[in-house]
Amino acid sequence: MDPVPLTIVIPAHQEVGTIAQVVEGVRAASPPGTEVLVVDDGSTDGTFGAAEGADAEVLRLQPNRGKGVALREGIRAARGELLLFIDADGQDDPAEIPLLLDALTPDVAMVIGSRFLGTLRGGSITPLHRLGNVTLTGVFNLLYRSRITDTQAGFRVVRRLALDLGQLRAVRYEIETELTLHVLR
Repeated sequence: MDPVPLTIVIPAHQEVGTIAQVVEGVRAASPPGTEVLVVDDGSTDGTFGAAEGADAEVLRLQPNRGKGVALREGIRAARGELLLFIDADGQDDPAEIPLLLDALTPDVAMVIGSRFLGTLRGGSITPLHRLGNVTLTGVFNLLYRSRITDTQAGFRVVRRLALDLGQLRAVRYEIETELTLHVLR
C-alpha cells in the first residue's frame, strides 16, 4: 500500500454513542486522501460496527488492552506521513483539525491541541486533574524550553519521522506524556 499524507487514528473503547459522529466530523474536516483508522480496543457495545458503518477502516483489538496499546497499534497500521490523534468520545471538535495542521510548519514535529485555550466545558476535567496537568506542563516547559499548554491532550498531530515506535511503551493514558517526551527529546 502506498503512503498517504495524513492518517487520523481514533482509539475507541465503548464509544458506540459517539464514534460515528466523530468519524463523520473527521472526514468533513480532513483533506482529501486522508486515511481514517479507528482502533477498537476491545469494545463490546457495537463500537466496531458503528465505526465501520461510518466508513472508517477499523482495527479490532481483543481484549481491551489500553489506550497506549491502541495508539501504538494504530501508528503501526497507519500509512500516513502525518499522524493525527483524536479521541472517540467527542470531547475534541474535528472541525479544529485544520488548525492543528496549519500549525504544523516545516520546523515543527508535533502540535498538541489544548483544552485550556478557548472554552473549557464544565465537567470536562476535574480540579485535581487540572492541577496535575498544569504542574506537569510547567515541568515540561521548564525542562525542555517548550511552550505547551496541555501536555495531556489526546488531540494532536505528529510527523511519523519524529516517532520511534520501538521506544514507545505506554499502555494506558500515559501515552500522551510519553509521546510528548519522545518528541521533545
